[in-house]
Amino acid sequence: MPYIARTDRARYQSAIEELARLVPQDRMTRPGHMNYIISLLINRVYGESMRYADHNEVVGLLNCVQQEFYRRFTAPYEDEKIDQEGDLTEL
Repeated sequence: MPYIARTDRARYQSAIEELARLVPQDRMTRPGHMNYIISLLINRVYGESMRYADHNEVVGLLNCVQQEFYRRFTAPYEDEKIDQEGDLTEL
């Protein structure tokens, strides 16, 4: 879960806001920039000499990020579209 103590959140906010401002809005280039930022952050946090346990931790972390994003943002969006357009079996 991405939930950290409220008292710990403030230290990241200005850096996150600045990064978000710098990422291009163009859908063709944005994914590469996001991948670069995330990959470099992982590299800086874990270092060059990662061991298997570190790799395992990062893969699990990225998987949880994906699942949390889907649960919090994608699934509700899909539910909204089902309500608007109808379900798969509806003609």
